[in-house]
Amino acid sequence: MMYFLRNLPSLTPKFHHLIIRQLSSSSSSSSVSDHQLSEVEYEHVVNETLESLTEAFDTLLEKHKLPSDVYYSNGVITVELNQQGTYVINKQTPNRQIWLSSPFSGPKRYDFLNQTWIYKHDGISLHKLLNKEFSNIFQSDKNINFESCSYGKKSE
Repeated sequence: MMYFLRNLPSLTPKFHHLIIRQLSSSSSSSSVSDHQLSEVEYEHVVNETLESLTEAFDTLLEKHKLPSDVYYSNGVITVELNQQGTYVINKQTPNRQIWLSSPFSGPKRYDFLNQTWIYKHDGISLHKLLNKEFSNIFQSDKNINFESCSYGKKSE
């Protein structure tokens, strides 16, 4: 394999960079992490994720007595935070994603990778982003931890 990679430019002078890119992107860890969930698997994972997040939002907002509302219906969580704005988190079954609309970070689309929901553009999980944003809203609360929700942490 090393001989092949060392001599690749001479073997394929015009296209060696494309072959290297393909070889590096087809490693075993990449193929495992990019596994496309079946619709049944996706529905199980996404419903468990959204239900767990809804419970966490309910608990957090009840604890802080903020004028707010949390709704969960038909795969859509709506978290109304009065002056801070509204979060919408919803499942997108055709793409096997979770979509987030945040009053602070805007829209994001999350894919299920390594047992959690990851935004591919920055590699940050949905749960980590919620930790950051809600820690900024409730600065005195040092116990905000959405990563304890279902599918909140990456598997190693």
